[in-house]
Amino acid sequence: MGTGEQADAAQRRRRLAGAGTQLGTEFSINFGSSLAGLVIPVVGSFVVVAVRQVVMVAVVLPFYRPRRASLTWRRLWPAIALGVVLAVMNLAFYESVHLLGLGVAATIEFLGPLGLALVTSRRWLDVACALAAGAGVVLLLGPGASAAGEIDPWGVALALTAAVSWALYIVLTRRVAVGLPGLEGLTVASIVSLALLLPFAVVTFDAGAIDWRVLGLLLGVGVLSSALPYSLDTYILRRITPRLYAIITSLGPVIAAGFGWLVLDESFTLLEVVAIVVVCGAAGTAIATQRERPKSALERTAETIP
Repeated sequence: MGTGEQADAAQRRRRLAGAGTQLGTEFSINFGSSLAGLVIPVVGSFVVVAVRQVVMVAVVLPFYRPRRASLTWRRLWPAIALGVVLAVMNLAFYESVHLLGLGVAATIEFLGPLGLALVTSRRWLDVACALAAGAGVVLLLGPGASAAGEIDPWGVALALTAAVSWALYIVLTRRVAVGLPGLEGLTVASIVSLALLLPFAVVTFDAGAIDWRVLGLLLGVGVLSSALPYSLDTYILRRITPRLYAIITSLGPVIAAGFGWLVLDESFTLLEVVAIVVVCGAAGTAIATQRERPKSALERTAETIP
């Protein structure tokens, strides 16, 4: 096998490993979100998100050994911005799950990565997919669509905030993964996010609501929804493109609806099921048919580095 063939084979293995890992993180995140749906009514969203970040910091901080000379704004601002986005995204999404249910909230939130995939497009197919996704969301939020009754407008606003934050998260995580070694960027982002959330969590914390079941659920949310998937995102985005990342993510609303049904006992009308499938199908079509720009020699060389 020649050098070029070996490089191509190595790249295929990298992509396969990255794609398989991301699919696993989709199940992990949505299972964790379903556990959050169980515990948010007991302790509140601020406490749940803060515990997520505590678990995250505990996992990644031992691997972070900063040098004073490296602690500069110019070098670390993407990681700091990522920490702010993490706090907003997680808090807005969990509160929307509490108000709308996991399946509906996850579908609306998915408009973020879908919009990111379409923002630079000039194709009529993408316009059609965007219209289809919009129609799916209208169906999801329309009168008589929800099995739970009226849709909470504040929940919709929070889900849309989470959607915008998710798009920013993808952009910033890619930049952090490429610009900072190992888990350094993720560690900084986790510390920033925790610092923002902790004061609110302390104010809203009710010690009387805590028992072993609640502690177990909070730990499960932290590991499944933060420590595991976010630690792996830098690994994933070094091996697959943001486009492939978004394609796999398009399965997220369906996985979320499944966990909402299994864990949270959510029920869905036929119209809601159709709406979720339409949004996922439009997203998958739009993203899968995008053409990637040709890679430079430097990018091709970088892809061969583990």
